Amino acid sequence: MFGKWHLGDGDSHPLKRGFDEYYGFLGGAHPYQQIGNGRSAILRGNEPVEKIEYTTLDFGHEAAKFIDKNHDKPWFVYLPFNAVHTPMEAPQKYLDRFEKITDKRRRTFAAMLSAIGEVLGKLHENKLEENTLVVFFADNGGPTAANTSVNGPLNGFKASVWEGGVRVPFLMQWKGKLPAGKVEDRPVIQIDVQATALAAAGVAIKPEWKLDGVNLLPYLTGEKKGSPHDALFWRFGAQRAVRMGDWKLTDTGESTMLFNLAKDIGEKNDLASQEADKLKQLEAAYVEWNKGNIEPAWGKANRRAKKANPNQPKKKKKKNAA
Repeated sequence: MFGKWHLGDGDSHPLKRGFDEYYGFLGGAHPYQQIGNGRSAILRGNEPVEKIEYTTLDFGHEAAKFIDKNHDKPWFVYLPFNAVHTPMEAPQKYLDRFEKITDKRRRTFAAMLSAIGEVLGKLHENKLEENTLVVFFADNGGPTAANTSVNGPLNGFKASVWEGGVRVPFLMQWKGKLPAGKVEDRPVIQIDVQATALAAAGVAIKPEWKLDGVNLLPYLTGEKKGSPHDALFWRFGAQRAVRMGDWKLTDTGESTMLFNLAKDIGEKNDLASQEADKLKQLEAAYVEWNKGNIEPAWGKANRRAKKANPNQPKKKKKKNAA
């Protein structure tokens, strides 16, 4: 694993969670051209590194070295870049590629994104493209105020369960096995990567594992028709959402709404009062799904979401409230 962990340290360190090699940082919002120190240090295994160039380049280079070293045997790489998260930083040579972009932050955003790419070149160099499943996706919608991202026509962005917060680019490549240039419009979710990767590696999925994800390979090759999921669910602090076909329940924690995404991708026209039975159907599906979940272990997520999403209704303060 090479890159941003942000899932804790101690017993949650990557080397204690199944990874054989680790190079990266354990927290979040790490600068791109500083090594950091203490809990913010960039680590090789458990030891702080002494020098870096630019985290995006370094993480890609470490992954490429790993592929070189293991090109003749099966391997798995998890490569979570911290780009294009804040702080917005890029070396001058990448900024120079986008001189025509006059907005400083947007130019930096483009420069940061352009630094990603060494790993695919390494696959080509080692003639591994027909024997490697590549999956690339973002972890959330763009935080528009921070990096000039544009999520339109979607509503909302990072830290919300609006489509602008949960709908992201999701690309897959397996040359010779998956059709090239195909656009897939059936909803999938990041947890499908686990089941898909296991299937690609020839590992039979045991029912007792109770995986939430679905193997996407037969859907992409055309072997299976229909949708991989009857419904998709999200839960983030007090927020929650259900996607079932074209219908979506969007709950900000203070207001529960219903939208038909086929007609209203921007989630502007709330149909909750007009389609009460459909709302009940999605509510019931959420309740059934949520029975298998533990209670959220955090409380700040919803407050961050409210701050990030100006479209979310504000709650009236009670008198004498702290």
